[in-house]
Amino acid sequence: MSPAPESKHDRRPPYQHAADEIRRDILQGRIKPGEQMPSIRELQERFGVANMTARSALNVLRDEGLIYTIHGRGSFVADHNAGGELSANYNAPAWYLANKNASAGQAGAREGEPDDAEAVEVAGTTLAEVLTALRDEIRVLSADHQELRREVEELKAAQQPKP
Repeated sequence: MSPAPESKHDRRPPYQHAADEIRRDILQGRIKPGEQMPSIRELQERFGVANMTARSALNVLRDEGLIYTIHGRGSFVADHNAGGELSANYNAPAWYLANKNASAGQAGAREGEPDDAEAVEVAGTTLAEVLTALRDEIRVLSADHQELRREVEELKAAQQPKP
């Protein structure tokens, strides 16, 4: 029996694969901060996925704070520091790192690293609780950011002279 193709080992949903590719494009500077993301239709064609799958990939990146969306305008790469470049301190999501480590060393966990089933504690709180709290805070900040951008757009439109 021949070995299964590499994609068979990674059982993550297609939207996570698409999010990984887009994340890589952002981190490598192919899509720069402030630049508009490809449309949902373009993502569908690029990755050969359904509309909702492409939207889910963008939702993952939005939850991570890499992009933001302006209703009726599209999605844009977020500015991550004052220099306009993505932060060198960006860490990939836990599910990505877990899958990367699992595929790199299928024989077993590396020494000193926690087992997936083991709860990691940070100041008396599990890592899952910390990550959930961070995700929730990012969502709130993203919503606040979008609201502020809408207000700025409205103010700009109000200042435009009427013909």
